Amino acid sequence: MLRIIEIFVFWYPAIMSVFWMVGAIIFYISNERKKPLPLYETPMVSILVPCFNEEETIEVTVAELSQIRYPNFEIIAINDGSSDRTSEVIQELLPIYDKLRFIDLKENNGKANALYLGLLAARGEILMGVDSDSYIMPDALNYIVPHFTNPFNGERVGAVTGNPRVRNRNSLLAKIQLCEYSSIISLIKRTQRIWGKVMTVSGVVVAFRKRALLNCELWDRDMITEDIGVTWKLEKKFWDIRYEPRALCMMLVPETVKGLYKQRKRWSQGGMEILRRHGNIFKDWKTRRMAPVYIEQICSIVWALCWLFLTVLMIIGWFRQDDFFVFPYIWKSLFLSTVGLIQFTVAIILDSKYDDKLLRNALTAVWYPFLYWYINALIVIASLPSLFRKRKKTATWDSPDRGL
Repeated sequence: MLRIIEIFVFWYPAIMSVFWMVGAIIFYISNERKKPLPLYETPMVSILVPCFNEEETIEVTVAELSQIRYPNFEIIAINDGSSDRTSEVIQELLPIYDKLRFIDLKENNGKANALYLGLLAARGEILMGVDSDSYIMPDALNYIVPHFTNPFNGERVGAVTGNPRVRNRNSLLAKIQLCEYSSIISLIKRTQRIWGKVMTVSGVVVAFRKRALLNCELWDRDMITEDIGVTWKLEKKFWDIRYEPRALCMMLVPETVKGLYKQRKRWSQGGMEILRRHGNIFKDWKTRRMAPVYIEQICSIVWALCWLFLTVLMIIGWFRQDDFFVFPYIWKSLFLSTVGLIQFTVAIILDSKYDDKLLRNALTAVWYPFLYWYINALIVIASLPSLFRKRKKTATWDSPDRGL
């Protein structure tokens, strides 16, 4: 049994890494090297910015969004019962920015509820979700909108997710997350797009067709990660979800271990909720292409548990001075770390056209495999109870660590 665990822990990440790299390279050759889609039409785009305790960031966000080079858009800021001066700051911005509209909620009922109310007030058929500590680059909509208006297959498109980039890069923890977003998240999205099933849009930068959201009954207001939940619902309704790496979004990431832990635990709990809610995909032949992603999610949880188990055995062997037991794990760990660095190198090559400063943080990548695997393994264990926990009526949010 121990031998089987060793084989799984060693080969699973190595095989998935090669799979992601090959898929990302194929996507790059078949999509990114070509000219972007032309802007066929310029329909109204409603940019929804849900806020909770964002007095320090919302002014910069609104100012940057107002610089978008697209002729037909509006900005709707939704204050979800903030306890700081978020509401007052937005009200002060209203006379300055004529495209800004404001919804002021008195109670904190969660991001999904704020987005739902923003949809009801939106004038546009295309809804662009942007986090209140982030902003999209001025030409981002010019890359996203053509996916919806393409006369050949645009009517099938339900969502387009953009390319989030880390903008606070001062601390080691932030630089490690920069490595993660390039070498894991961007590669996975490219590969999933080649597979035909992008299973997680980035909530920080994603555009939806309003009709598609209504068709899948909108966001789950009781789910802690509304972006993952709505992605799966759209896929089950057979809407096409796309990844547009040219649509850049500059965001802040946590710069403290506590802030990172809270964020990743929320993500992990969202993944657990997906497993609980969407296991019925195996009952319908039409959703068969979602099954590999579901199985891969289960494998990643099992791998995290096995990885920690072998780590404990290695530590015990170290104290017992059992070289026969320790050295094989050390060499395998070094091999996997090398694979991780190769993966990051591929990511640098693919993403350098969008972020020319990425290479400066290459040395940080040596810390990435170690910290990423151990932190996420611990978080998976901490999130397991959410598989069996009773759902809340609404999933509220806390004040985040924004790296400021």
